[in-house]
Amino acid sequence: MIFFSFPPGRKNVNCSIDESLERFKLVCDAAARIGIPVRGYVSCVLGCPYEGKISPKAVSKVAVKMKEMGCYEISLGDTIGVGTAGGMSAMLEEVSSHLPLSCLAVHCHDTYGQALSNILTALQMGVSVVDSAAGGLGGCPYAPGASGNVATEDVIYLLDGMGIETGVDLMKVVEASRYISNHLGNKTVSSKVFHAL
Repeated sequence: MIFFSFPPGRKNVNCSIDESLERFKLVCDAAARIGIPVRGYVSCVLGCPYEGKISPKAVSKVAVKMKEMGCYEISLGDTIGVGTAGGMSAMLEEVSSHLPLSCLAVHCHDTYGQALSNILTALQMGVSVVDSAAGGLGGCPYAPGASGNVATEDVIYLLDGMGIETGVDLMKVVEASRYISNHLGNKTVSSKVFHAL
């Protein structure tokens, strides 16, 4: 896994866009030599805590470079959860004009309650891989106020309702979230489905 974040500056990965991509190239080359597949992550694709809105062309440029370096899949992350369905659509339209949807995934945080609508937009556009976290646990340490990734339970409920077979047992995910939450000292689980069941 390699990870790229907007802003390109020193606030997150302490290097420029070009320096960051040079580092990724070294990792991808080393992984290829020993047969390890590499998944790339582009973070803050719909908004950045330091620079605001990120241009879909900038996201596309980085995603294409990651694919050229050998990443089998590129996960496009709304890491601070500020994206909307319209922004997701525009970004995916641009990226998919340069890369096949089969190598793209989405990673949506739910800070403003838009993760599921963004995921639905991505699914309707042809993306078939969605990152999630049990209970919506996690967060974004470099973006104050950003919530965790979208809850797996909520995504499974959405997919089940659409008739999309996942092979994932919703109740087992709820049980896992309950266990994790209890183990972490009753950390609040953000999943609506978790609380409904």
